[in-house]
Amino acid sequence: MRSGRGNDAGLNAVERQAAYSLSGLFSLRMLGLFLILPVFALYAEELPEVTPLLVGIAIGIYGLTQALLQIPFGMLSDRIGRKPVLIGGLLVFAIGSGVAASSETIYGIIAGRALQGSGAIAAVIMALAADLSREQQRLRMMAFIGISIGAAFALALILGPILNTWIGVPGIFWLTMVLALLGVGIVIFVVPTPKESHFHRDAEAVPAQFGQVLSDPELLRLDFGILTLHMCLTAMFLTYPLALRDLGMDSESHWLVYLPVMLMSMLAMVPFVILAESRRRMRPVFISAIAALMLASTVLYGFSHSLLVMVVSLFVFFTAFNLLEATLPSLIAKAAPGERKGTAMGVYSSSQFIGAFLGGALGGWFHTHFGLEGTFLLCGGMTLAWLLIAWGMPTPNYLSNYLLPVGRLDEQEIGRLAEKLMAIEGVDDAVIIAEDGVAYLKVDLGIVDKDRLEEYAVQG
Repeated sequence: MRSGRGNDAGLNAVERQAAYSLSGLFSLRMLGLFLILPVFALYAEELPEVTPLLVGIAIGIYGLTQALLQIPFGMLSDRIGRKPVLIGGLLVFAIGSGVAASSETIYGIIAGRALQGSGAIAAVIMALAADLSREQQRLRMMAFIGISIGAAFALALILGPILNTWIGVPGIFWLTMVLALLGVGIVIFVVPTPKESHFHRDAEAVPAQFGQVLSDPELLRLDFGILTLHMCLTAMFLTYPLALRDLGMDSESHWLVYLPVMLMSMLAMVPFVILAESRRRMRPVFISAIAALMLASTVLYGFSHSLLVMVVSLFVFFTAFNLLEATLPSLIAKAAPGERKGTAMGVYSSSQFIGAFLGGALGGWFHTHFGLEGTFLLCGGMTLAWLLIAWGMPTPNYLSNYLLPVGRLDEQEIGRLAEKLMAIEGVDDAVIIAEDGVAYLKVDLGIVDKDRLEEYAVQG
């Protein structure tokens, strides 16, 4: 075999271009979805025939269509190519934005938001990132995209109230249409075109694996976690802006709350991430973050009449939210066998979007029947349920996925290579899929000698 040593030294030029352009593409789309989050509840009060439940559905409906279509779109891109599906999805998103922008009723906005979610390109972007990266660099590429998503969300919460002052909610929807069309230009002119597109089981869902993934109690525990997390996020913004307004804060000033809260919460979570990953204290940090989320929601339920308590509670909420948002994918990767990681992440992502929809629908129902504080009560109850479910989680194994290109091998060669890889200190599991030409390893990065692993790699 030819040595692949040196392949993991860093991203090459094509990988860097792919990382920047795909991160930008994902960020533009997430901005389009989240810019209205901190302002829509205030705007929707003036619409005819509006109810809190309809407001919640309008905010969260994108999650339902996204959850239903993202995996099928990823599979479609395996057949007809990544870029045509990306362009089609962005055009659907743009149409949905235009429908929402031009609608004067809550029902028209619901239809527009549903169309926005129907442009479900998340799985396609991940598949294209896999096409454009070497196996050893894929984790770094995905992490780069993940960071950009978090940054886009934080930016949306800050920019939403400011843009609302300048152009209003319809203007924000028109802006998201422009961003989607800009994304089409990025796909055509900036995103590299892969030499070939093929299936990547570490980044895409395998239908035959759904049964195994959906029957794994540890993965289900984590799927329930991300569903609850995004359910609470969506429900929170159904009433938090209204509560600020009722305390005398004009909507154009809400960014003065969101900006420092987001910046300080992102800084505050860093030591806990280091403690969880580097010091291997993941379980106590994870459980504590869920408890903090529950505490913040409960305090908001009881003390929504105090601006100081509202701000401090939001800081605690987002510190816990950002920490959990960062650690949950890591836990999924640790819990899922390497050859089933793509399917596990697909189910996890769909659970996240379903959570956004449920947060809107149930949050609107609780708002209707229990007032503004009802959504905070919903968040407190759901996070308590999550805490009880998460309490039984075992200590994570702190193993990482490592992909090694090994070329096409017969059964005897696969058996011999698996034995050699398992003999390397720090390798806990080695599954070689002949049709992929890839060894899916579970390794302890603190122990394993990557140079020894790379001796068994082949260059493409």
